Amino acid sequence: MPGEVYHVYNRGNNKQPIFLDEQDYAVFLNIIKLSLQEERTTDKFGRPRKNWYGDIELLAFCLMPNHFHLLLYQKSERAISDFMRGLATSYTGYMNHKYDWTGHLFQGVFKASHIDENSYWLHISRYIHLNPKAWRTWEWSSLPYYTQEKQADWVRPDRIAQAFPNGTYLGFVADYESHKDMLDELKHITAD
Repeated sequence: MPGEVYHVYNRGNNKQPIFLDEQDYAVFLNIIKLSLQEERTTDKFGRPRKNWYGDIELLAFCLMPNHFHLLLYQKSERAISDFMRGLATSYTGYMNHKYDWTGHLFQGVFKASHIDENSYWLHISRYIHLNPKAWRTWEWSSLPYYTQEKQADWVRPDRIAQAFPNGTYLGFVADYESHKDMLDELKHITAD
């Protein structure tokens, strides 16, 4: 539905890795960037790339070796479905070409949980950022966009970060670090 937030996630087929090296992580994020940045781009044949800037906001993300989490704000009907289909198709094509694979990379169609309360967005963003054990230094998450170490028009933490004046978001995440056992159980549930 338009004007709603969704926690979107998927994992590798048979729980296999979907990121085998740093280039794989970077390519996945670049596909997202090209899809969500304000600047319109073309493919290698000069055709305009589909762009969802203004239709989708990426609020938070974390890429793990065999799965990913995205927190997306959808402004127009079916934007997330179309965006995710394009992301999965492009990235699967890249992986199949790079590693001489064939077939499906992902377990199936992505999962999307509707987040209907603003306060719950905050907790889901924290859950996403706490996914890796070394969450403070994990290179493949949106946490540096919340701490203002990085900025980009395709990552939009403002809807969540505005609830934390004076940069207190990092403390909000750290406060829940002791509950990682429970979060690990949630990861097991959401990864199914």
